[in-house]
Amino acid sequence: MTDTKKPWGGRFERSPGRFLDEFGASLHVDKRMWAHDIKGSIAHARMLAETGVISSADADAIEAGLSEIYREIRDGKFEWHIADEDVHMAIERALTERIGPAGGRLHTARSRNDQVALDTRMYAKGAALELLAASSALCEALVTMAENHRETIMPGYTHMQKAQPVLFAHHLLAYFWMLTRDATRFRHAYEAADVMPLGSAALAGTTFPIDRQYVAGRLGFSEVSPNSMDSVSDRDFLLDLTYACTVTMVHLSRLCEELILWSTDEFGFITMDDTYATGSSIMPQKKNPDFAELVRGKSGRVVGDLVGLLTVLKGLPLAYNKDMQEDKEGAFDAVDTTIAALTVLTGMVPAMRVNADRMLTGAHGGFTAATDLADHLARAGMPFREAHEVVGRLVLDLEGQGRTLQDLTAEEYAAVHASFGPETPAVVEIRNVVERRSSEGGTGHAAVVAQLERARDTLEVDIAWSESAAE
Repeated sequence: MTDTKKPWGGRFERSPGRFLDEFGASLHVDKRMWAHDIKGSIAHARMLAETGVISSADADAIEAGLSEIYREIRDGKFEWHIADEDVHMAIERALTERIGPAGGRLHTARSRNDQVALDTRMYAKGAALELLAASSALCEALVTMAENHRETIMPGYTHMQKAQPVLFAHHLLAYFWMLTRDATRFRHAYEAADVMPLGSAALAGTTFPIDRQYVAGRLGFSEVSPNSMDSVSDRDFLLDLTYACTVTMVHLSRLCEELILWSTDEFGFITMDDTYATGSSIMPQKKNPDFAELVRGKSGRVVGDLVGLLTVLKGLPLAYNKDMQEDKEGAFDAVDTTIAALTVLTGMVPAMRVNADRMLTGAHGGFTAATDLADHLARAGMPFREAHEVVGRLVLDLEGQGRTLQDLTAEEYAAVHASFGPETPAVVEIRNVVERRSSEGGTGHAAVVAQLERARDTLEVDIAWSESAAE
């Protein structure tokens, strides 16, 4: 029968009982860190042997026992027990059952406080790299689609009203640059987590002659924490990771909002692939963009994950407090949800069909060339505010007539104002309107080609950083 005696039970006459055991347990959440826990424990045991705190024979037995447990968990054969409270005690209990007293020496010079900090940092580093990979995949999909639509023109919007025509590639690249900023935040989260806390013990360090640098090197950490109290109570790196996930999900939600709008009959700019849509249980004609809607909806939950973690941490005195057990569930959810959402969109974007003709038709509506017409008058010497007034009145008149700026002949323009010359119809031709915006970062063709080259370079740098960090 499994011994479920508490590792801290010596000071107590009565145990909490089953209900409180279950209330206080985190095993259902933190057992996903089992691999990190085992790797950290092997490194700790080897360090204890190197410094003479335990014998090499004990360290060998510990490593062999932990390796056996690793294989059992990996293969789904390990038995978890809620009375163990958490992943740390579950593994230590199993180890001691296997190897006897040597297993009890593993926890020398270590507390669960610095142990969980280590496991969580190892998790956060790995999660940041997974997020970077998923983000890079979506960036690749966006850049590839942008490259395929360098000539496709669509209406750009402000206040959800048609404003000026833009290249579809330019619009897609706006989301690419959002995601590159998200990648920067994921890299920062990785670097914030890349500090080794083990050796801080409960809060004040340890009396044993440990070698923290040895453990840091073995586990791939860049440095060790400088203050033991801060080390066991710091969850800033989890905040950084969860915040990065939150901003990414906000960006993905905005993208999904546009994809949902564009897929409606009213817009008709894109057609969702059947793989990324579902039907109605009652309306046979429906093709619903459910997966884009789900990403949009799940973004709210990830925002809640961040707020929850901030709220857990906001009033905690130093050093470790049990409240911090609640740090992982929201962070895990934020990471899992963000990776899933990035993966969904990585498939959805290249699979959708772009209706370029409908986009171009849309760009002709809404008087999207009006600013260029006002600029044309300003170049002829008219004060811009006066030019704005002249074009505004013209738009009002044409709106009442059901006509567009492109419908007017040179003679009709001249009748509106003497400053309009024979070149005016070409001024408002939609492709010309787009091409004029050749400023760096603009939507003109040459500017977008340059932007695409820069995007490719940026993506290569991001991927190279991730590959280097993963080595």
